[in-house]
Amino acid sequence: MSEYYTARRSRNLYEPHSSAPFKLSRSKIELYMQCPRCFYLDRRLGVGRPPSPPYTLNSAVDALLKKEFDSFRERGEAHPLMKSHALDAVPARHPMLEEWRNNFKGVQYHHEPTNLLIFGAIDDLWKTPGGEYIVVDYKSTSKNEEIKALDKDWHDAYKRQMEIYQWLLRRNGLNVSGKGYFIYCNGNAGLDKFDSRLEFDMSLIAYEGKDGWVEKVIADMHRCLNSEVPPPEGLNCDFCAYRRAAKEVL
Repeated sequence: MSEYYTARRSRNLYEPHSSAPFKLSRSKIELYMQCPRCFYLDRRLGVGRPPSPPYTLNSAVDALLKKEFDSFRERGEAHPLMKSHALDAVPARHPMLEEWRNNFKGVQYHHEPTNLLIFGAIDDLWKTPGGEYIVVDYKSTSKNEEIKALDKDWHDAYKRQMEIYQWLLRRNGLNVSGKGYFIYCNGNAGLDKFDSRLEFDMSLIAYEGKDGWVEKVIADMHRCLNSEVPPPEGLNCDFCAYRRAAKEVL
């Protein structure tokens, strides 16, 4: 067995009879939404999907955006992007913000009916004069067209991400606006030369989140984890199709 899968199997996995809360990240909820079988193999049996290459450029953009918005947070001022959209809010000051941004901690909530500890790391949090908190998520890409809306099929995962963050923050007692925002940074590949820099166009896209589905999915995941039988193959799951094809050939 490869070092990768040996490490995977040595990680904390779900034990049906354990009394300790079991941590599930926002990304694992998304995995369940994509394919319950892959989720079961990952969290119950310790066999995860092969890892994708790290998005180091995206991470760099995220880090720089946080620094930029933090400078306005310290001054209690709105960022020019917020002003250009007549958004009456400023980057929020909150004593838990740095922890909520930490990938290994994030915003946490113990869901007592299932004993699952749900968590997810947010990018940013803004606040209105009326005291409502606004969830903000950073995205970066490089497309030829201007990005004005989340209208692609794969954008559904972004929307669910936003709604889970809203759900988590509400469970932590915050007055969270139903409207969240995506800051979309689109790298401009149409320049004449690189000149040791990449320029981005920034879009602010509003999204009205609806987190009513989260509780049901948590209950469904809990039942899935407690089953002694893996769920059936995902009809549209490339990973399930690959495993099936490999098994047939071997």
